[in-house]
Amino acid sequence: MDSVESSDQRRATVSQREQWMVQDQVFQIYDIFANIPHKTRTLMLELQRDNHIEYLTRGLKQLSSSFVVLDANRPWLCYWILHSIALLGESIDYELENNVIDFLKHCQDPNGGYGGGPGQMPHLATTYAAVNSLITLGGRRALSSINRGKLYAFLRGMKDPSGAFRMHDAGEIDVRACYTAISVASILNILDDELIKGVGNYILSCQTYEGGIAGEPGSEAHASQRSMDLIIRYTFCGLAAMILINEANRLDLAGLLDWVVFRQGVECGFQGRTNKLVDGCYSFWQGGVFALLKGLHSVDGEHVALSDAEEGDSATDGTSEGEDGNSLETDETCHIKQGVGDGEMAPLFHSVALQQYIILCSQEQEGGFRDKPGKARDYYHTCYCLSGLSVCQYSQSKDEHSPPLPRAVLGPYSNLLEPVHPLYNVVLKQYQEAHEFFSSQSTS
Repeated sequence: MDSVESSDQRRATVSQREQWMVQDQVFQIYDIFANIPHKTRTLMLELQRDNHIEYLTRGLKQLSSSFVVLDANRPWLCYWILHSIALLGESIDYELENNVIDFLKHCQDPNGGYGGGPGQMPHLATTYAAVNSLITLGGRRALSSINRGKLYAFLRGMKDPSGAFRMHDAGEIDVRACYTAISVASILNILDDELIKGVGNYILSCQTYEGGIAGEPGSEAHASQRSMDLIIRYTFCGLAAMILINEANRLDLAGLLDWVVFRQGVECGFQGRTNKLVDGCYSFWQGGVFALLKGLHSVDGEHVALSDAEEGDSATDGTSEGEDGNSLETDETCHIKQGVGDGEMAPLFHSVALQQYIILCSQEQEGGFRDKPGKARDYYHTCYCLSGLSVCQYSQSKDEHSPPLPRAVLGPYSNLLEPVHPLYNVVLKQYQEAHEFFSSQSTS
């Protein structure tokens, strides 16, 4: 047996070895959790709110010199931190809030849009981040600082004759550009037929044979990929943009659903694309897709629901009851329930298992969240792990006004976060304030 295993190891690819290593790290955490006293398990499942707030607030005030590589992403840093704080139900003090508003004003280009920092060229990605930051702050001073007339002109300038958008002047055309442009225009109440024209055709051309959505025609379906200056989330972006322009029914929704369902792996978290490693940030980029599909009510005419298995089903799906009535995994596989029968409430992903990965494998006890065990915490993963956690917690709720049942929240009910608007990824009450504000304002 040993010689066979050694032979298999020798033939393994680099990707296989990396996958096995991650699985070993994750399963060790789950094994430790399963074999410690009840009181300690309860502590391990607790969201370390105070430590997260301290970590986030410190970063908003001062960053180390190592962050110079993110100089073109400074509005993103504002958004990741502010959104995380809002999800935790907290806010920043008046002085710090004004400092953020003033900083983002200096990032706003005189001709519209926001750059990655003062004096930098306007870019759709950082425009999205800046607008979401200001909406998250809320209040008249923050919201009125956005020059919607000039921003609309910037969006029109980024519109390509193909119908898609460029990220910046002479920049790349992709699904991410389409989403950021449409999202900003929608939330600011400046979306019109000129901006919408041709967007649906472009996104439709990016859906692949797998069912997911690529960044551009002919590329691989992706949920998300990060590089030094780009934040890319193709499948989420494509679906969200199509919903915002009321053309989601043009997509192969059944294929998209099939693709995203199988991105939840044995570690209980999500991968971004086929044969890639689990990553905490995909908790939102993939989990958020389910929230969007739930809002569509049906896929190919069949009912879709995102609730977990009803109580009493755990014996049949490989889980057992844990603390606070939560269903925890007892084997090495996250059992993803699938299928949409007539009138059935079919859970499309295992939300409690995903919460398990986020809290036990991505959460840093000292504050912040990480990609996976062995990685360092950062603001990006903190934002999207918390966003994904919120999506999980509210996935069984019938509507935005219904609080989750205790069994939908892994760990103590004090872990409950604020609900997000899944199309924009801003906290729901901040979205509602912005919607009312911009609905009553002219664009001049």
